[in-house]
Amino acid sequence: MNNLEITGEVVNVLPIQKGTSAKGEWSKQEFVVQSGDKYPKIVCMELWNDGISQFLPSVGDTVTASVNVESREYNGKYYTNVKAWKVESDGNAKPKQQAKQLSALPVFDEEDSDGLPF
Repeated sequence: MNNLEITGEVVNVLPIQKGTSAKGEWSKQEFVVQSGDKYPKIVCMELWNDGISQFLPSVGDTVTASVNVESREYNGKYYTNVKAWKVESDGNAKPKQQAKQLSALPVFDEEDSDGLPF
């Protein structure tokens, strides 16, 4: 698979998740990027372990992320992850301790919809 790049504005930075697996301790930081296209696309990407300390984007930054996209099967369903392995900012990135975090994206409200979450 070719190298994939995604460019857009960071619209959300989610809390760091931590855990322990058979391979040891891990941490994951997810952030959401929205493209500037005529019909904007939203992509949630992950930074893992040392990648978090190398670059933590802040809301409002324009970034270009080099990513690996991979899916795995579990009980007949497929789950896809977008793992960022390199993130370049427009130069306005803030150090990790100054990064902003927004509340989660809007909650799905069944009463105001046709039953679909999108």
